Amino acid sequence: MKKLLLLALMTISLSAVAETPGKVDLQKKWGAVIHAIAMVESECQPNQVSKNGLYVGYLQISEILVRECNRIVGYKKYTYADRYDKQKSIDMFIDYQEHYNPDGNMERAIRLWNSGDLKCMTRKARTEGYYQRVMKRYTATAALQ
Repeated sequence: MKKLLLLALMTISLSAVAETPGKVDLQKKWGAVIHAIAMVESECQPNQVSKNGLYVGYLQISEILVRECNRIVGYKKYTYADRYDKQKSIDMFIDYQEHYNPDGNMERAIRLWNSGDLKCMTRKARTEGYYQRVMKRYTATAALQ
C-alpha cells in the first residue's frame, strides 16, 4: 500500500514539473495565432530559410530577435540555432509578446511580429497585407476546430 501511494505521489510530482502552468496557459492563449503566423511565415516548416537568409525556422526569426529575447529574459536563454526548433521559436514568440504586448492584443501581436516596430498599431498600412494573410489562416483554422 505504501509503495502504491509513493508511486502515485511521484507520478503527480513528475507531471507537475513537466508542464509549468504559466507556459502551458500562454501556449494555449497564443496557439491559434502562432499557428496562423507559422502558416504564413514558413508553411509550418521548422527548417525554412527566407530568400535573403536573414529569417529562419517555424516563425522566421532573425538573429536580432534572438538577441532581443535574451535581453528581455535577462540571460542567454536562446541561441541562433534555436530558431530552427519549433518549441523554442514558440517560446521566443511568447517572451516577445509578453514583454511588448502584455495585454495580449491579437492584432498587435500579428503586426508587431511582422514589423518588429513598437509603433506597429499607428503604422498599420505597413503591415496590412501581412495582417490580412495571417487572419485568413487564423479564421480558416478556427473554422476547423
